[in-house]
Amino acid sequence: MKARNVALLLTAALIVYLFLLADRAVALFKTGTGVGIALGVGVFLLPLLGVWIVVMTWRNGVQIQRLSRRLDEEGALPDVSDLPRRPSGRVDRDAADAWFAERRAEVEADQENWRTWYKLAYAYDIAGDRRRARETMKKAVELEAADR
Repeated sequence: MKARNVALLLTAALIVYLFLLADRAVALFKTGTGVGIALGVGVFLLPLLGVWIVVMTWRNGVQIQRLSRRLDEEGALPDVSDLPRRPSGRVDRDAADAWFAERRAEVEADQENWRTWYKLAYAYDIAGDRRRARETMKKAVELEAADR
């Protein structure tokens, strides 16, 4: 099953859950008591937060997919198929660090190119630093939007 289909399925399940949670908030409002209404407000905020998180996650995914497609069309999508892998399938740590150093040097040489930032984000990802990968990919998205 494609990752996109899994994401759609999980999003649909989350929407059902958030709808049911909002229904519980309405039931708490209907109690008419101060505590019930206060709890209802708290429970109602959870679906709102959930919807915001889903929208932002999908928005980021679509933006990253757009960058991936552009790089693929240009024939510049990062390729790590030749890097050695551990039995788990992850790229060997030393190889990932060396590949990362090359991508970092590319960014230092051309800091306004979204393509180098995209590759650096990918390097962070294969090195296992997901937080920095997300931050770096945001920079790539910003630069690509300004490049259009």
